[in-house]
Amino acid sequence: MTWIETTSLTFTARHEDGDTSYAEEVLDRLEDLSLKLEDRFEVVPSQVTVIVHPSPIWLTMAHPFLPLVRWSAAPAGRRYLAGWPMATEVHVLGEAAMEKRAAGDASLEALKGTAERLYTEIVIAANNERIPPPWTPFRFTRYLRWAWLVEGAAQHFSRQVDLYRAAVIRRLREGSRPAFPPSRRDAILLGGTIFDLLEDYRGGGACELLVSRLRRDGPEANLEAAFDLPMRDIEDLWRQYLRDISQPDPAGRDVPTSLDLTL
Repeated sequence: MTWIETTSLTFTARHEDGDTSYAEEVLDRLEDLSLKLEDRFEVVPSQVTVIVHPSPIWLTMAHPFLPLVRWSAAPAGRRYLAGWPMATEVHVLGEAAMEKRAAGDASLEALKGTAERLYTEIVIAANNERIPPPWTPFRFTRYLRWAWLVEGAAQHFSRQVDLYRAAVIRRLREGSRPAFPPSRRDAILLGGTIFDLLEDYRGGGACELLVSRLRRDGPEANLEAAFDLPMRDIEDLWRQYLRDISQPDPAGRDVPTSLDLTL
């Protein structure tokens, strides 16, 4: 395969010829996002390369951890695991492969935002050394325990949580009652709801506090410190928040109107 290189001010993309316009769009969006993240994080890495893979097979061959994470995710969330972050690289599927995966307009927009979400994970890791990337077997195990925080923070800070709303409703309708905090199975879908709730409840700075460290006594300590509430009260707020966002969307964005939610 012959790679083409496209550059922007602080990012580079490697891709096939057919993904040139898509790569340019991705780089423009990453430039805008990096400026916004500079207002919220002390360290915002630059000189990150985006690798655009033409098919899921190419992406899977490059990242053996990805199939395991996809397999362990809830069915409603698997389509959104369409890339993988490395310390200085973001690997994503090409535009045609993203369009095949999409389940509607919001779903496609969420998939096209994969590079932004994964770059945000790189930024978060640069500000909290216990969060991958870089990846090792030990760090991967830690990621599985804290997946709700890593994925949720990435969605929140890249402003993509609302794009997963239809998939969240599908998960609540079709699956068992979700755990709190969400298990690794639900991390890609429900993790972001915790951060959006926290920002609504506590305002600016609380989300940065939640993701700033992984406390030795576990996720409960992180959540109680960020919300300044007991765990039971936080869970009650979260489940009510899920009920609220699961109401029919007036804009009709790919959301079913008749639901039996497991909350």
